Amino acid sequence: MSLDISNLSLVLVTALVFIALWIGYREQLGIDKDIVIGVIRAVIQLTIVGYVLKYIFHLNNILLTLLLILIIIFNAADNARKRSNGIRGAFYISFVAILSSTVVVLGVLVASGAIKMIPSQIIPISGMVASNSMVAIGLCYRNMNAMFRDQRQQVLERLALGADIKNASKGILRETIKTGMSPTIDSAKTVGLVSLPGMMSGLIIAGVDPVNAIKYQIMVTFMMLATTSLGSVIACYMIYRKFYNDRMQLK
Repeated sequence: MSLDISNLSLVLVTALVFIALWIGYREQLGIDKDIVIGVIRAVIQLTIVGYVLKYIFHLNNILLTLLLILIIIFNAADNARKRSNGIRGAFYISFVAILSSTVVVLGVLVASGAIKMIPSQIIPISGMVASNSMVAIGLCYRNMNAMFRDQRQQVLERLALGADIKNASKGILRETIKTGMSPTIDSAKTVGLVSLPGMMSGLIIAGVDPVNAIKYQIMVTFMMLATTSLGSVIACYMIYRKFYNDRMQLK
């Protein structure tokens, strides 16, 4: 089955973007500029990445592979930091959380033989892991900011009654970790019934046997559950302390 897509096809498909632009204009959403910038950046970034990946896949160099994975994690951490609303140390915490979840998940996959230690398998999986961890951590930051603001009085009361900062923040931590994990859990519940995931659909379109495609998708689903769990827990338990000063008082 041929998967070649002509430049003319891409140009014609660009008409779909105008649907989003028309809706934004029609409903006065104020997102026209963001859509145009997003489309231009997507084309430029994906074109560059496509050629870089082609070069790295051809070289099959482990050092270049690890460097690209670090770049992916760095960018994911920076994007997660932007969701923190200025929490001190958010980039470092995001980097540690995403790096940890990526190393653990990749380690299990490689050790089990599910994937091989080659660029064409390691790099795409790393991108999927880092991306999902980034989204979960971003949700955690936003939820934690909101809950510490909304539940400030309750936290102060627990501290006044002698609770340490961990116990005073326990409810917030629990709800925030749950928030980070919820999208992945909901996705796992409906996979195959509501949505046919991109990886499975792509493999089937490429001519892979549907049963093997399903096996890969099961692997990806479990991988994402582990990724968001680890990323959310690590980030939350590292960053909640930033809401307190050195004397363990709520800022």
